[in-house]
Amino acid sequence: MPGQPSGTQAPPAAEEAPAAKPKAEKPAAKAKDATAAKTKTKDAGAAKAKEPNSTVSALPPDEAEQKTARGTKSSGQSIAVLVNDEPITAYEIQQRATFASLGSGASNDQFKSKAEARWKQIVKDPKTNERFKELLQKNNVTTKEEAQALQAKFVKDLQQNMVEQLKREMRSGVVASNREKAVEELVEEKLKLQEAKRLNAVTDEAEIDKIISGIAERNKMTMAQFAEHMKGMGVDVKTMRARFRAELSWREVIRRRFGHLINITDRDVDRLVATAGAGEDDVELQLQRITLALPAKVDQKLIAQRIAEADGVAARYSGCANTAALAATVQGAKFEDLGTRKPATIPEPTRTLLLNARDGDMLPPSVGQAGIEIWAVCGRKVLKADDQKREMAQGELRQKEFEILAKKHLKDLRQDAAIEFR
Repeated sequence: MPGQPSGTQAPPAAEEAPAAKPKAEKPAAKAKDATAAKTKTKDAGAAKAKEPNSTVSALPPDEAEQKTARGTKSSGQSIAVLVNDEPITAYEIQQRATFASLGSGASNDQFKSKAEARWKQIVKDPKTNERFKELLQKNNVTTKEEAQALQAKFVKDLQQNMVEQLKREMRSGVVASNREKAVEELVEEKLKLQEAKRLNAVTDEAEIDKIISGIAERNKMTMAQFAEHMKGMGVDVKTMRARFRAELSWREVIRRRFGHLINITDRDVDRLVATAGAGEDDVELQLQRITLALPAKVDQKLIAQRIAEADGVAARYSGCANTAALAATVQGAKFEDLGTRKPATIPEPTRTLLLNARDGDMLPPSVGQAGIEIWAVCGRKVLKADDQKREMAQGELRQKEFEILAKKHLKDLRQDAAIEFR
């Protein structure tokens, strides 16, 4: 056997069911002649097929499969919970738990670790080599090339089987852990839909079709292909439809019953926007700048002199209206009306100082690239982004109010409901 990692071992062959015990012969049977005995022997197979305890099915293969499927479905449709006399079946719970597990699988690292450990077990298992030897004999391999090709296929099949089995095991574990959550969701959804039916607020199937179609399109599938894709993952698309139907209908219930109670004021929005903090690019600053030029080669004495001159300008500053006139009083000073600028275009630390300044303030002199700079904030303009932020804040506040009212109403419905767990 190749020393390559492999999949899981092939599942052991199903044990044969014990043959039915022959019925005891009646005393009268012993008195039959030889001809009767021969007839009985000839018809033994047919008689065995008719015996109730026989392992041979009396139904044709297709009918036998249908009967088994009906039995499985019947078991899955057993009632697990009654909510105001409306049933939740074991099948619905299993489907919801499976659906919930799709987005909560193990990480790639966890899966890789489990696969490596499982692979080591398979490689060390003596039965793996035995199976490979049996495969060599079965295929009557006579050359090294044939053996190598068969070995590569054997290893590939083992690895594929291992991966598939690990996926099933891990999904099964997640599904089991989600069962209690699934029951809780389904109970609440029953209550939500019952209330929606009472208020004639159940969402149209066309609306649900639109949502499912959108999901399918984003995954580059038709609705039929998406349904088949979900089926391959163990989930009937009807499970998704049921969830969307309940949630959309419930939103309409809350809107109709409590929409008039949700009142968000401008003060509420202001408070939320203030606590969120203002972004730099939410405003544009109206700026002026006076620059006192410095030569390429300077000493400390010259820098100190220019800073003193800049301090004199700042001391006489009374507003943006006279900034240009102040600059004209200092030799070598340059005045610039920069208009509106986004703070992000201005380097630090000047940017932060400007953002923190009030309209009409002049910053203390600082050394810039061209010389000693004095910045003045003449005003600021609120950008459209601020309106968007307020809209987002208003939507967030409405959603919080909605959730509070919805939670309270659902709690009241549950307290009044007759819920029977079986």
